[in-house]
Formats: sequence, C-alpha cells, structure tokens
Amino acid sequence: MADTPASAGGSRFRPYVPAQTDMREFTVRALIIGLIMCVVLGAANAYLGLKAGMTIAATYPAAVIGMAILRLVGGSILEENFARTVGSIGESVAAGAIFTIPAFFISGIWKDFATTGHYLQSAAIMFAGGVLGIMFVALLRRVMVEDVELPFPESVAASEIHKAGRGGGTGAKFLFSAMAIGAVIQAMAQFRIFATSWEKFIAFGKATINLRSSGNATAQSGLLLSSPGVSPAYIGVGYIIGPKLASLNFSGGLLAWGLFVPILTYFIGPSLVPAGAPASTETWIAMATNVWRYIVRPIAIGGMLVSAAFTLFKMRKSLVTGIGRSVSDVKKAATGESATERTEQDLKFTWIVTGILLTGIGTFFIYDYFAQDITAAAVATIVMIVAGFFFAAVSGYLVGIIGSSNNPISGLTLSTLLVAALLMVALGQKGQAGVAAVLGVAGVVCVSSAVAGEMLQDLKVGHILGGTPWKMEVGDLIGVAAAAAVMFLPILILHQGDINTGGTGLGGATYPAPQASLMALLSQGIVGGQMAWPLIIVGMLMGLAFILMQVRSPMLVSVGMYLPLETTFAIFIGGVIKGIVDQVNAKKAHNDAQKARVENTGVLLAAGLIAGEALIGLLFAGLAVANLHYGTWLTGLISMFPLNFGWSLLIFAFIGWLLVQIPIGNAGRPDEPAPPSAVM
Repeated sequence: MADTPASAGGSRFRPYVPAQTDMREFTVRALIIGLIMCVVLGAANAYLGLKAGMTIAATYPAAVIGMAILRLVGGSILEENFARTVGSIGESVAAGAIFTIPAFFISGIWKDFATTGHYLQSAAIMFAGGVLGIMFVALLRRVMVEDVELPFPESVAASEIHKAGRGGGTGAKFLFSAMAIGAVIQAMAQFRIFATSWEKFIAFGKATINLRSSGNATAQSGLLLSSPGVSPAYIGVGYIIGPKLASLNFSGGLLAWGLFVPILTYFIGPSLVPAGAPASTETWIAMATNVWRYIVRPIAIGGMLVSAAFTLFKMRKSLVTGIGRSVSDVKKAATGESATERTEQDLKFTWIVTGILLTGIGTFFIYDYFAQDITAAAVATIVMIVAGFFFAAVSGYLVGIIGSSNNPISGLTLSTLLVAALLMVALGQKGQAGVAAVLGVAGVVCVSSAVAGEMLQDLKVGHILGGTPWKMEVGDLIGVAAAAAVMFLPILILHQGDINTGGTGLGGATYPAPQASLMALLSQGIVGGQMAWPLIIVGMLMGLAFILMQVRSPMLVSVGMYLPLETTFAIFIGGVIKGIVDQVNAKKAHNDAQKARVENTGVLLAAGLIAGEALIGLLFAGLAVANLHYGTWLTGLISMFPLNFGWSLLIFAFIGWLLVQIPIGNAGRPDEPAPPSAVM
C-alpha cells in the first residue's frame, strides 16, 4: 500500500506527486473528459438501477477511460485523477436520483412524468443534495483521509491503477471491447433477432374447493417457469457481485415464484374464475403475475424494511463513531489554521458555510413548494441539513471501511424517510403534500450521502497521488451541476420509451425501481394512510426469520423477491460464471498476482457489458420516445431468424466464454508482479 501514515518514529506520508511539484491538473480537457464520463456513466447506472435495483462503482471505468484518452494527448497523472474524480460523481448523483425521484411518479404525486416543472424539481433536489454532500465532505476530508483506521480499499486500488498506467497498459481494450459486445447484443434484442426470455406455466393438477360465496370451484396450482433474461448487464452484475451474493439474490426469486405465487394462486384463483368456467393458460399466467405484483412484492418490501434496519444495527458502532467524528471534525475545521501545502488545501471554511446556508435556503423554498406550509418546510429543511450532515459523515466513514460499492445508501435514506414521515404526521401534514415533502427530504439526503461517499473515496485517491483537494472539490461541484441538469432525461427516456412500447413505465415490469417503490409505499403508508400493513408485517416477520437463520444478506433475498425472476436468474448466471472462473483459478494453482490479473480483466469486461447494454438501451428508448418504429427497419433480416430461445442459448454461451476464457487467458506468468486489484 502506497499510503503509509505517519509512524511512531515521525516519518510523514509523501504522496506520489510531491506537494512542491507544479503539474497540470485542473485543465479544460480534463474537465470536459470528466463531464462526459459523468453524464454517460451516470446514465448507465440510472438504467441499471431502475432495472435491477443495483448500481456499480464508476471509479474504475472512469479511471481507465480517462487514462486511455489523456495518454493520447500527453496528460499528467494529476489530470487523470481530476478527470476520474469528475467522471465518477455522476454515478452517485444517479444512485440518489433513481432511489427517490421515480417515487414521485410511483406514489401518484406526479400524474405525468414528463413536465418542465417535474424536471426543475428533480434537478433542484439533485443539485441541492450534491452540493451539500460536497460541502460536508470538504469539512471532513482532512481527518478522514489521514485516519489510519480507515483503509479505503477501493481508493487504494484506484490509485494503483493510475500508477500502473504510468508504466504501460490501462486495460481500456477490455472495457471498450466489452462495451461494444454488450451494445451489439442489446441491439439484436431490440431488433428481435432472438428471444430475450421464455416462460411456461406448468400445472400441478386440479382440485375442487368449496367456496361459501359461490359454491364449488376448480383450483389449480403450478409453476410459472421463466428463463434467465438475455441481458449482458444482468450477467455482468452477477459476475461482479460473485456467486454467493448472486445466489442469495436468486433465492429470493425462487421463494417468490416457487413458493408464494403457486400457493397464493391455488387459494385465490377459484374466487377469480367463475365456477364451471375453465381458465386458459394465459389466464393463469396473468393471475400468477398479479399475485406476485400485488401480494408478494409488498411482502418483499416488508423484508427490505427489516433488512435495512438490521444493516444499520450491525453498523451501529461505525455509525456512532462516524457521527462523533463528524462533530469533532467540524470543530477542527472551524478553529484550525489554513493549510499551506497544495495537497492540504480545501475550499475555504467561509465558502463552505456560505454554501451550506444558501443551499439550505434554496431547499426551504423547495419544501415549501411541496408542503405548502412554512412550518413544515422549515422543519423539513432542518431535518435535511442535520440528517444530511451526519449521514454524509457516516457514508464517508463506511466507504473508508468497505468501499463505495457496498455503501448502504438506501438504508440511510430509508432512516431519513421514516423520521421525516413521522414529523410530517406530527405537524398535521397529510395527503399528497405531505408525501411530496417526505420524498423531497429523502431525495436530498440520499443524493447527499451518495455524493459524500463517492467524493471522499476520490479525495483519498487524490491524497495518495498528490492531487489538490480544492480543485477536486470544485470539479465535483461542476460535475454535480452537470449531472443534476441532465440525469432526469435518461430516467424520462426510459420511462416514456417503455410506455410507448406497451409497458407501464417506472415501477412496472421493465423498470421496477425497487428502492423508489419502497420509498413511495412507505411515504404513502405513513403520511397518506395507504400502507398495506398486513402484507408489510408478514414481510417484516419473514425478514426477521432470515436474520434469525443468519442469512448473509436478507436485503438481497428480499430484493430478489421484488424483481422479476428473469432478472434474478440472469444475475445468478453471472455469479455462476464468476464461480467457474474461481474454480479454474484454483485448478490451475494461480498465485495471488495471477488471480489479481484475472480479477481485473473480468471486472473490466463485466463493467463494459453493463455500460454497453445501458447506453444502447437508452438509445432505443429514445427512439421509442420519438415514435421511430425501428422494428420495421430490418424486417427482411428479422424474418430470417425465427423468434425462439435457441438463439438465446448461443448468446449465453458466448458471454460465458468471454467472461471465463479472456480473464483466464490474461493470468500471465507466475513470476510477473501483481497488478492493482479492481476489487478489494
């Protein structure tokens, strides 16, 4: 590890680029490259989060892409660091946006998603949350990045990638090649050259049930079998999270479709089918789907609620430590002398305080617009600032321990939402105005926490490499402004594109947006009195059972129940592929250096598949919004490929070969030095 803290003997940490070195850093070209990556990677993560409820850390793709481009024009390592910092912040804004913004539509507050007013509200929430996150981290940076108890595993890995780029290849060929492959496969799916899924209802038999209201009726149960969805993005996600977590996610899908749906369909079906009237297979499929959507998913939400609380409970010591540290750091920032070395210069304290105050005032008017009540808006603003500051500190602390990829942003946001909802009820806020105010608070805090965690991770990379903190902070402010200005658009394109192709938009089968659906349900239930409490309580008891059984991640199981089976199945396939890679590593007796090379190559390929599918998915969604019927463009070619799942199996085989053969083939010789690991 390059970042060696001050030792007992008085040795001092020295960054890769000394503080006295005058090197290009905050340049126009680095800023432009960073802003482009900020928007593109943010949009890709918005796509993935709305579909699968997960996002991927943008630090590594941003580092690789920025290095590849800047090396062509002779860019310095500090320019690369600056471009990566700006480029990765879009992912955190997207994460905060997709967890909360769709909830305004799902809850019914926004009857139509595509309006100028909704765009302005969303941009204001994202910008306010992003600025607060940056200002809070600027207060906390010095002590947290120098804390010897915080290893910052992903920051160390990213800094080593930059250092390795000074001596040779960047891995860009794997990332861009996989992006092209993911894009081509997604385009083929959009042109219906192969079937993206397959399903069949298998009946178990019939039985006669006596219904008091309508006499005897025929009950039928069975399994609605589904194939994994042909999605490079889902498979890439499964590869990145690994076989154990992918299996947990898939187990939720099996519980939903292999247990709950068949049982409930058996008992509910007779009341929906008139006595003596045989139901077709299509009727049973529709019935099973409705049982999952309206009964099983609320149960899954109850499980997610308990799982989020349990996650925070397990982190209680870290949370208390992070909150205590944040209070201490503010005192030091307010009374400490300004740093003289370039590598220790943050934004001035007066600017930070002014930024927080101005953002707070702006947020007050946002909440007053939602709540139509000055007292409620003032309380919501205070809650937002206090919760935002503490959760920014906690988010940064957790990133320092486990990295931003595992940062429980949704759990922190959920805690804020519950507090805000109870306060709104206590203040007499009801109906849609109260729900809107609660979601506004949750949105600002969610974006603030996500931005704080990602930014602190990047500042740690800059600390190791010798970047200038205030320049990185200003770059992130510009990046947040750009992301806030455009991130509504990919969400809108995906939503409207799904509607124009026969879907229901956000919260539907194509883009279930699980976290936003949870936020909408809870805010409506607490403030609006529309909570399906019996089903939620059943899910909470189920989540408690998972905890008592010591399930590794109850949240993943609950999310697996909430998502369509084809999604969790495809993620599971990706996890299985990663398990095969691990087995081949063990069989070939690769040493640590070879395993690191295999790991790096696999992660870059998986990230490329995700980004490629996401970008093409956005393109075709945009074509649907514009009512361009692309399905008629290649009618002759499409007719050559009968739409069946046989072609799809070839796609799975190809992706499996790609994610196994290419990484294993790049293991290198045993005597080669170990590269920086992309996953710690």
